[in-house]
Amino acid sequence: MAALSDLASALESCRVRDRLIRTLGYSCQLVGGILVEQGPGRSEIGSHLLALSSQLSHWRTVLRLFDDLAMFAYTKHYGLGPKDEDAFVRFMSVLGNLADQLYYPCEHVAWAADTHLVPLRSAPWWTLSTAFWASSLFLSIARSLWIMRKLRQTLRPSAEVASQLPRSKRCAVEWQLRSELLLLLSNAADLANAVHWLPPGILWAGRFPPWLVGLLGTISSLLRAYLALRADTLAEVVTS
Repeated sequence: MAALSDLASALESCRVRDRLIRTLGYSCQLVGGILVEQGPGRSEIGSHLLALSSQLSHWRTVLRLFDDLAMFAYTKHYGLGPKDEDAFVRFMSVLGNLADQLYYPCEHVAWAADTHLVPLRSAPWWTLSTAFWASSLFLSIARSLWIMRKLRQTLRPSAEVASQLPRSKRCAVEWQLRSELLLLLSNAADLANAVHWLPPGILWAGRFPPWLVGLLGTISSLLRAYLALRADTLAEVVTS
């Protein structure tokens, strides 16, 4: 009963609920895409799963209508970044925050056009929002690569410096390195899907079958869920 109570409490959080729906939606697309390709016998079930995946994606789009203020508050709080932070990391973070901030209104306009709330074509706005999302992911990947490079330098110092590095500090750096690697892989999977949803003619845009989109999205969602669950572990290691 305690586990059920904890799960119910967690699902009351919009962020946790969105993470769960994201994973479920991409999983349905993965399984549905595989079943559709297996032939007529299972294509009907596969089609239903793909339809469910589409509805879950739509649900998340509607939910993001309320994310602008939270994103603006985060962007304003971060500003140009802490002065003691690496300059390249700050630069990538500021650009990423800007791309994320612009993503939301473009998606909202696209959604409003699809629902005939505004007399506009939705396709250009969907393309623009996807481009901002892809830009944010690319910047995040560049940021992770830079951070990983810096962390590896910390783990491979000279013998004299290495002997002075506390064990707790070394464990914290190793965990942060693994976290950045997992975040990079998650963002890379999302970036592959983002390019797929751009207009045809741009790299591999429009070439992914549904099951591959579902597979990449599921991998990304599971990695992000794992990182979220282990976030407290890093905090405990750093403060120990």
